[in-house]
This record gives sequence, structure tokens and C-alpha cells, in this order.
Amino acid sequence: MTAAAQSTPPHRPDSRSEHWLDTRPRLVVASAFMLFLELALIRWTGSNIVHLSYFTNFVLLGSFLGIGLGFLRVGRTDRPPYYSPIALAALVAVILLFPVTVDRHTEGVLYWTSLSAGGPPPWLILPVVFVAAAVVLMGPAELVGRCFPELDRLEAYRYDLVGSLTGIGLFTALSFLGAPPVVWGVIAALAYAVLLRPRGLWPRVALAVPALVVVGALAAETLTAGALWSPYYKVTHSRFEQEGVPVMDIQVNGIPHQRAVPAVNRLEWERQYALPYERAAGGRLDDVLIVGAGSGTDVAIALSKGARRVDAVEIDPRLRELGAAHHPDRPYADPRVTTHITDGRAFLEQTDKKYDLILFALPDSLTLVSGASSLRLESYLFTREAMEAAREHLKPGGAFSMYNYYRESWLVDRLASTVQAAFGHKPCVDVVSTAGQQAVITAGVTAQAQSCGAEWAGATAATPPPSGDDRPFLYLKDRTIPQIYVVTLLLILIVSLLAVRVVAGPYRRMRPYADLFLLGVAFLLLETKSVTGFALLFGTTWVVNAIVFAGVLVAVLAAVEVTRRFRTPSLPVMYGVLLAGLVLAWLVPDSWLLGLPVPARAAVAVVVAFLPIFAANVVFAKRFADSADGTTAFGANLLGAMVGGCLEYLALVIGYQALLAVAGLLYLGAFALLPRTARAV
Repeated sequence: MTAAAQSTPPHRPDSRSEHWLDTRPRLVVASAFMLFLELALIRWTGSNIVHLSYFTNFVLLGSFLGIGLGFLRVGRTDRPPYYSPIALAALVAVILLFPVTVDRHTEGVLYWTSLSAGGPPPWLILPVVFVAAAVVLMGPAELVGRCFPELDRLEAYRYDLVGSLTGIGLFTALSFLGAPPVVWGVIAALAYAVLLRPRGLWPRVALAVPALVVVGALAAETLTAGALWSPYYKVTHSRFEQEGVPVMDIQVNGIPHQRAVPAVNRLEWERQYALPYERAAGGRLDDVLIVGAGSGTDVAIALSKGARRVDAVEIDPRLRELGAAHHPDRPYADPRVTTHITDGRAFLEQTDKKYDLILFALPDSLTLVSGASSLRLESYLFTREAMEAAREHLKPGGAFSMYNYYRESWLVDRLASTVQAAFGHKPCVDVVSTAGQQAVITAGVTAQAQSCGAEWAGATAATPPPSGDDRPFLYLKDRTIPQIYVVTLLLILIVSLLAVRVVAGPYRRMRPYADLFLLGVAFLLLETKSVTGFALLFGTTWVVNAIVFAGVLVAVLAAVEVTRRFRTPSLPVMYGVLLAGLVLAWLVPDSWLLGLPVPARAAVAVVVAFLPIFAANVVFAKRFADSADGTTAFGANLLGAMVGGCLEYLALVIGYQALLAVAGLLYLGAFALLPRTARAV
């Protein structure tokens, strides 16, 4: 739920706008634009600033801050927020002039931004992006907020949610169509023109010049980079010859990602690609599953080894399209190959097929799931439960194998011990090169179904335990929050506290709304648990992510409609319903849901996830509508939302399921702080 969807300024029925659009359609347009712009900023900045691939909620928190400040400005000035398009133009120019890309010319895995990068250092570019995102989003939020006094509070809240859903739908449709950012820029320019309605020479210049800068710069980026825009990345590629061999090099978000090379040459140049077939003692390749099929080299190798049927799973449609069009071996044109554009873990959980060989072929997404602080697209592939799912899909005598550039020896041992825990015996571990820890891990469905070179030494006391579905953080060695995150989050909180203090005034004014502060903290944790839970149950794809966010807004809208149309129970009763929903979510583990058929899994998951969200928003709507000072109440809720966004990182230590317990304690605290006069509402 956006910050705008969580707030309502005081109702002033006598206020009227001179805007050419009526209040209701203007509110829908402004709210849709606000959410669209937020999603576009998250998506585009991450494609040009490599650090933001691992701090996706960095821009999200900046957006929350800007939205909150925009609402707090309502009633304090009548000037149109021309600062927003100007800030957007400045941000686009800075990022395109000073992109941050990886200084590397070989393939490999990237995590915790551990590799060197060109461009401004993170301590400089990240604060610039955070502040710019806040200033950009402040403008649309101010335009949304100005509509609220002209309508009844809950009616305005309702149209705000309709607009938010519209913004999600528009961005999702453009993602499906693969629209480049220049299209996003054109939409932003049109939205600014419609909402700001510039009159006079200077206002028109203040809007036209930034619009031309944004659209022109994004058009130039699209034309010069020759990029394809997938729902996850900016994908660029080049084709050349290496030792007389045709090669297609693919980069995503400025990071070297894949090379499409003929199978015979890849097998000659890098031994890791042949080892899974040597270690699988069964020898049969009637059915092969390749997760992370990418541009098709691993598929081509499987075909060259005699595979009769290959299921190629790839999450990114653009990578598959590049492979189909340009891979020298044309593996995707082979009738033996069936492609599946989906998440690898979701495919394993939903298929009933059995395989002679299952390969996890360098699955490394290089990005995080939007809306989840530390969940990467492939995180649920490397848990103990995922390895057990792979084992269950092997035929008698079948084998499972995975290979990559793991960069750390402890990571190789952690994955090997995870496979051992899932299969019940030691796997084969071949460290092909200690430079980058290029390794292959293979396990037969039984010990007799694998043929190892040298036996793996086994896990040591220093080997981290296997990651699980509740804490799927493969690259986090210790149960802790990395220092880089701690410092960043502290800075975000300090900036947010100062910004709210400057705009909203002394904090003592917020003391009566301490319960709203805790409601904001808890709701962000609930939202995170929903996003990660659905990612596990149905895949980390962009479609699932969009549906979950839309579902959250629908649940909020339903809460508003129920509150508007019916007499709802008192706040103590609704708090009881909310806590009961949290208990239900705690008692129904994801592992049990994964055992259900997909339709039943979806039905139960929706009820379990959205019951507490619905109840929480009934509580919020009732309490906020009764607040005496809407601006101050919203300031308290904003601080809570910011803190909640930071507390998401607790999952790195306690896991995602435990976030429900934290949220429950916060809701109990909010109820304890509920004013006596509000308890009968």
C-alpha cells in the first residue's frame, strides 16, 4: 500500500479547486501517476546504478518519504509543485551522465556489491538518488493531497486506491510489452502537463524544459544502448568472434551476465559444463530439466550429449528471445526442447514430471525482488526445501547438478552440505578453478547414481548451515545484518526524522498518534511477509509480484468500502480480528501450503495473507477518520512506515515467519496506546 493510500488530510468541505478536471478523476489520475512514477523510478534507477540492484527498497523508502512530505505540504502553499519535474530531469541527467557499472570482463556471480564498480562511489550516488526520489515523488503526492479536502475522507481514500491500482496496471502492461523507459518518460510528461495545468510563460517553461530533458535523454539511452527491457533488467548484447568462434555477450543492468557460445566450444573452454554428465552414473538422458536456461548454451550442451527431451526454464523472456534469435546452435528451435518462462522453484513445485538429470545452470539473477529487502529472484532455488523438491523429481538412477562461479569457498561447502541434507549422502564436489571458486556440485538420487572423482571433504565447523525457505539468504554467511545495510538504514532514518520535523513541526504534536506510528511500522512488515510468501508459493516472477501488490491494494480498498457502507465493529473488536488473522498466518506454514494443489494453494494463501491486511486497514481507516489533526497523524504514520521499511531487514536474522510475531507485538502496542476516546469508535 502506498503512503498516499494510508493517509487523509482533515476534511474541509468548503474548499474548492480551480483545476479543469473534476476532483474525482483528477485524484485518480494523480494517484495513478504517483504509483506509476514510483515503480518506474525503482525499475530505471536500478538498471543504471548497480548498487540499487541490491538496495531496491532504498528508492522505495525515498519514495515513501517524498509522498509523506508532499501530503504534509498540503495547505501550506498554493504553488504548483514544479520542483518535481525539475528534480526528475536532474535525476535522469545525473544517472545517465554518471552511471555505476561493474568493472569486470568475465562471467561470474555478484552479491553484496562485492565487485568493483565504475562511476560515483556508493556513499555519494546513493544519497543523491534517495533525496532526488523523495523530491520527485513529493510533487505528485502534493497533487493527490490537494484533492482530499474536496471530498469526504473515505471517499477520497477510495479514489486514491482506485488510482493506485490503475498505476500498477499500467506499469504491469508496459512491462509485459517490453516498453523502454522513453515510454515511461512520455507518460510522466503528459501526466505532469495534465495535473499541473501550467499558465503563463514561466510555468510552461518550467514544465516543458524538464519534460524535453527526460524524454530526450531516455530516448537517447534507448537508441544508443540498443537495450531490450525485460520485466527485470535492461538487457544489452553484443556479438563478436573469439578465436574464430561466434559469441554473443549479454549484460543486464550494466553487469556481465551470460555468453552464448556453441556447445562444442563451451565444453572445450570450460570443464564445468561437462562434469554433470560425467558425474551422473545413470547415463540416461531421456528427460532433462535445465533451470536458468538463459540464452541457451546449457540447453545446446544437453542436446549435444544426447538428451531426448529438454524442459528449459528461464524467468526472463528477453534472455530466452535473444537465445532463440542469436545463439549459434539455435537450441530453442530444436523440437526436443520445451521452454517455460517461469520461476525455477515454482516449476518444480507445480510439475509432476520426473527427470534423468536436473541442472541448475548458473542461476544468478543479479537483482532483488521488488518490495522485499533481501530476496533475490533465485533465493528460493538454493534452500534445503528446493533441493528436496529436485530430488523428488528425479527418476530412479537420476542425478541433480548445479554449477556456477561461487566466489567463496564457504559458499561451495554450504551448498554441498545443503545437497547432502536433502539427498542423504555426500555429493560430488568438483572445484574446477579456485579463481572465482568455479565449482560443480552433483548428487545422484542414491549414492550409487553418482560417480565422483574425489570425495568431498565434508562440511567443517566454519561452514554455514543450509539456508531454508524461511531464511533463504544463501550469500549471507552469518545470521546478522551486514554493516553496509545498518549504516544505510540509520542514515535513512535520520534524514526522515529531520525532514518530518522541518515540515510537520515539533514531535510532541505527534504524541497523541503514537498508535498510528506503530500501525505504520507493522503494516510494512505485513506487506513484506505477503510479498515473500507469495514469491515462494507461486514464483518470484514479475507477474506474481504485480498481482500481490494489486491484491494488497484491493484488500485495502475492500476495507475502505466496508467501513464506508457498513457499521463495523469497534476498534477493540477489529484489533481482535487482526490478531486472530496473524495467529492464523503463523499456524499455516508455507511448507503445508506448498503441498496443496495450485488452485487450493491460491485460495488458502489469499485468505491467510489478506485477512490481517484487511483487518489492519479497517483499524487504520476508523482510527484515522476520527483523528483531530490529520497532518500530524499522518506524520506519525509516515515515521512508522519508514521504520517498518527498515525493520524488514530483521528477516535476515529472524526469518520471514517471525516478522508476523514482530508485527503482532507492534499491533498490541498500538492497541495499548489507543486513546480511550477512540476505543468505542
